[in-house]
Amino acid sequence: MMKMLFALLLPACMLPAGAAEIVVQGGTADREGAVVTFIAPKELRGELSLTGADGVSLPLQIDEAGHGVFVLPKLRKGSTATFTVGPREQTIFPVGVEVIRRADKVNFIAHEGVNVLPLMSYQTDPGELPQGVPDFYAHGAHLHPIFSPSGKVVTGNHPPDHSWHRGVWLAWARTVFQGREPDFWNMGKAKGGELTGEVRFMKLLRTWSGPVQGGFVSQHQFIDHTSGDEVPVLDETWEVTATSLNVSGKPLFLIDLISTQTCAGSDPLKLPSYPYGGLGVRGSRAWDQAEAATLLTSEGAGRASGDGKKARWVHLGGLIETEPTGIAVLVHPDNFRAPQTMRLSPEHPQISVTPCADGDWAIEPSRPYVSRYRLVVTDGKADAALLDRLWADYAEPLKVQCR
Repeated sequence: MMKMLFALLLPACMLPAGAAEIVVQGGTADREGAVVTFIAPKELRGELSLTGADGVSLPLQIDEAGHGVFVLPKLRKGSTATFTVGPREQTIFPVGVEVIRRADKVNFIAHEGVNVLPLMSYQTDPGELPQGVPDFYAHGAHLHPIFSPSGKVVTGNHPPDHSWHRGVWLAWARTVFQGREPDFWNMGKAKGGELTGEVRFMKLLRTWSGPVQGGFVSQHQFIDHTSGDEVPVLDETWEVTATSLNVSGKPLFLIDLISTQTCAGSDPLKLPSYPYGGLGVRGSRAWDQAEAATLLTSEGAGRASGDGKKARWVHLGGLIETEPTGIAVLVHPDNFRAPQTMRLSPEHPQISVTPCADGDWAIEPSRPYVSRYRLVVTDGKADAALLDRLWADYAEPLKVQCR
C-alpha cells in the first residue's frame, strides 16, 4: 500500500545510465525553501549531494525504495534549476532530523549546526497523564509535544476541560458500524471512563533519520467496544515526516502526515453529517483561556467567522512565555471534500479539520480513505502570505527531471 501511495504522490524521475544531473522546473509562483520530492531511479542511491550553478551544495536524501527529497532554497516562477549529483561528505551534511525510539515515544530532534532542537514526539502506547487526569484518558496514537523552533510547546495534551484531546490526532466522532454507534473521538468521556470506540496504536513499522527529513510509519486500529467485545473497524497507517527549514530568515518546522484508513472487515464505517471529526489539534496550555488564542484561516476568517467554513489552511496561535508562536494546518487539495471545513472551538484552543460537516458519507471496504495534512510550526504571529506560499509548495509540487 505504501509503495503504491508514494507512486501516486511523487513525480517520477527517469535517469539514463551514467547521467548525474537533476533539473527542477519552476511552477507558476516563486519558491523559497520548497521541499522537493520525487521517485529516483535505481542509479541514485547512497550518500548524495546536489551542487547548483552557484557552487553551493545541498544534501539529497534517498531511501532504499528510491523516494528522494531535498530542500530547494529559491526558484523564480517559470525558471529552472540544474544540479549536479555527487557524493555527500558526512562532515558537511550531518543528520538534519534525527528520530529516536524511546519506550512509548518516538522523538524527533532537529540538528541546526551545533544546535540540537527538540522538534516533536509521537506517542505510541498510552503515556503519562497530567496530574489530576483519570487513568482512563490515557491513549497513544498521537503527536505530542510539538515544539516551535525556539523550543516552545505548541500542543496541549489531556487538558482538564477536554481530557480526551491529545496533541494532534485523527479520529471520528459520530459513526455507525454494524448498527451500533462507537465514538472514536471522545475516548473516555462517558461516565466512569466507558469506551464506546478506541484508536489504538498497534505497531511501529519503521523509523528513519536523514540530512533532510526524519520520519516513521506506524499502524493504528479503530476498535468498537459497544457490543461488549473488541471489534476491529478500521486499520490505519500513519506516515509522518518532519523537516527543519529556514524561509526568508524565518526558522520553521514542517510535519507531513499521511493517514490511510481501510475497513478491517467487510462492513463499512458510516459517517453521518457532524460538525467535527477527522484531524484534531489541541493547542498549547498557555492558550486555554479563550482570549489567549487567535485563529486565522486562508480565507481571512477568525475564530467566529471561520467556524464551520471551508479553508485551505488554518493557524492557531498565541503568546507563550510572552512571545507569539503558533501551529498551522495545511489541507492537501486531493483530500476528500477539499478545501475542508474547519471546526474552530469558541472557548478552547482546539480545531478539527473535517469532511464530516458536508453531509453523510462512509469509508467502504476495498476503498482506502487517504488524508494528507502538513503542519507548519513557527515562532511569531500568523503570517498569511507565508502560509499561502507554503500551501502552494505543498499543493503544487515542483517537477523533477533527471538526466
